[in-house]
Amino acid sequence: ELLEMVSKGGGENAILHHTQRNKKLFVRERLKLLLDDEFFLELSPLAGLNMPYGDVPAAGCLTGIGKICGVWCVFVANDATVKGGTIYPIGVKKQLRAQEIAMQNRLLSVYLTDSGGAFLPLQSELFPDKSHGGRVFYNEAIMSAMRIPQVAVVCGSCVAGGAYVPTMAEEAVIIDKIGTLFLAGPPLVKAATGEYVSPEDLGGAKLHSKVSGCSDHFASSEKEAYECIRNVISTLNYDPLPENVIEHDSPLYSSDELLGLAPQDYRCTLPVKLILSRLMDGSRFQEFKANYGTTLVTGFGHVEGHLVGIVANNGELSHDASLKGSHFVQLCSQRSIPILFFQNTAPHTAEPTSISQAHSNRLKAQASMMAAVACAAVPKITIVIGGCYGSESYIMCGRSFSPNFLFLWPNARVALVDSRHFSIVPQAGDNDCTGDEAELKHLKEKLEEESSAFYSSARLWDDGIILPQNTRKV
Repeated sequence: ELLEMVSKGGGENAILHHTQRNKKLFVRERLKLLLDDEFFLELSPLAGLNMPYGDVPAAGCLTGIGKICGVWCVFVANDATVKGGTIYPIGVKKQLRAQEIAMQNRLLSVYLTDSGGAFLPLQSELFPDKSHGGRVFYNEAIMSAMRIPQVAVVCGSCVAGGAYVPTMAEEAVIIDKIGTLFLAGPPLVKAATGEYVSPEDLGGAKLHSKVSGCSDHFASSEKEAYECIRNVISTLNYDPLPENVIEHDSPLYSSDELLGLAPQDYRCTLPVKLILSRLMDGSRFQEFKANYGTTLVTGFGHVEGHLVGIVANNGELSHDASLKGSHFVQLCSQRSIPILFFQNTAPHTAEPTSISQAHSNRLKAQASMMAAVACAAVPKITIVIGGCYGSESYIMCGRSFSPNFLFLWPNARVALVDSRHFSIVPQAGDNDCTGDEAELKHLKEKLEEESSAFYSSARLWDDGIILPQNTRKV
């Protein structure tokens, strides 16, 4: 339901205003004209929902991955039906994440600019720091130096700092009567000089194609602009991922059965091999150290024909399990095999009253695995299929350990601690614990809300919530 709502951008009235009055295509229609096929992996589609400054569906921009002319591309596309495409802090974060993905995976970048610029009341959260708006332009320069191509279409308003996005791209197309490009629009010119100038005269397609040279291609319509970009991409001589069709078997068990296997109650641990058998090609899995450290499952298999290493929680991350994980991750790194992590933190167990030798040894083994995961020079993809709590989030390649991608199932929980593990023990002689209980209740409710997969995804702590049955494809 949330994805359906987000797909409508700013709502039906905003779309009518955008398409009929302004004569522009809706952002999702623009993508259809660009992509080779219908496959489009939208990144963090729920970013911006229920944020303190009000709902900004899809953060006012779409980011995702798809193919043009057989080349995998990252897309950053403003949605002008959401607050005129104005950039909010979450929108900046979303764009920076898309650029990070492009740099990490050397993917061509396509920018579809249609934005009123930064939302000025939040300028202190948008402008000054190194992880704010200016970083978008810095990244564009770095990507050019890395010889990662970037192309842009000016398909609407492109104001203030946002004007640098297309001008820093390798090639840019601007659309007549629709695309405009300026640092300050007509209202600011009027306020500063008293002069009235039309958007077209100040920064329209003809001016930037004939006079300023900011645009490399002039298009008389949106359709022509996207055909032009497809032609540009076909001449970039850039195909870093030539793909062979890899024959592969489907799992022996239907992926739809994952809907019934996704853990909803975190008081027990689901045998993770039940999930793996519905994800791996032919349900084949060559397990590594099957009889040692059995609370972590490790081994090799194929997903859609691609060889991967699997590291999956199957209970508490014990001393032996951590040593096994460290060993296996180092093997994958040595053999250049990508790793898939499946996170499902085990139920809480009572800690010893004093720090025992066993506890210390487990801590040391977990630190060893943490270091192995951080240093493994291979692609890493993490799927949170259940609970994701505390230090196991780091050890199992959570967000702070920079996996190439991190996705959540809708039932996932992400938090430092599981709120159900709190309890109040009345102090001796204390007859009134109501204050403590009220405070604890409030804390538990806060943790419960903040650990939701939807809370996480709205803040871009992940790359999106995916349906369990789509895991293989994603």
